[in-house]
Amino acid sequence: MDHAIYTAMGAANAALNRQAVTANNLANASTNGFRAQIAAYRAIPVQGPTIETRTMVTESTPWSDGTMGAINPTGRSMDVALPQNGWLAVELPDGSEGYTKNGNIEVDAEGQLRVRGMPLLGDGGALTVPPQSQLTIAPDGTISALGAGDEPSALAQIGRLKLVNAEPGSLVNGDDGVFHVAGQGGNAPLPADPELKVMPGMLESSNVSPVKSMVDMIATARGFDMSMKVITTVDDNERNANQLLSAS
Repeated sequence: MDHAIYTAMGAANAALNRQAVTANNLANASTNGFRAQIAAYRAIPVQGPTIETRTMVTESTPWSDGTMGAINPTGRSMDVALPQNGWLAVELPDGSEGYTKNGNIEVDAEGQLRVRGMPLLGDGGALTVPPQSQLTIAPDGTISALGAGDEPSALAQIGRLKLVNAEPGSLVNGDDGVFHVAGQGGNAPLPADPELKVMPGMLESSNVSPVKSMVDMIATARGFDMSMKVITTVDDNERNANQLLSAS
């Protein structure tokens, strides 16, 4: 009987983790450049002094859906959309590099370019622009600035976005919301790809389908309920069996 309990308990635990991944995807349905996470599971034996006849399930989120989201015009000069395998490089709090598809670039009070609060990297490090300047981004990632009150002829190049080319399987989604180099903790920076182009004035939306995520949440909740019913049924059967044995 306890075989069924282990099986149902593993299924219930997997359903809880799948629900968490689905809820996170749904919460980021409006996050620019977000890639939906894909939950994966595998069976592992329960270690003990007896024969390994019981199994549990361990979960992970090793992949993300590499499908591109919709490209939408914004009319904002500091928004950029990237091609399928193109990524922007950002500086993480520990000094290493992370990679993102979110092209909504902001300028802080000190003139530093940031994406989601993280410094945006160029070919020579973090990018800083003159205060109160008018900025434009060329398709090759070059950033030009025109100071307040300057003539158009005074337009000056101040740097170039660091654009990297990475296949979907070479990056993993971290808990900090950015991608890292797979198997290296994000500590080995990827080289810039001078051939990559961006689409200024555009943003890539999340590739999460709210309708599909809601359907997945409902299906997962029903699966969890079924697993709990199996555990309850097996527990009742064992209790009844013990009562019969006690009576005899």
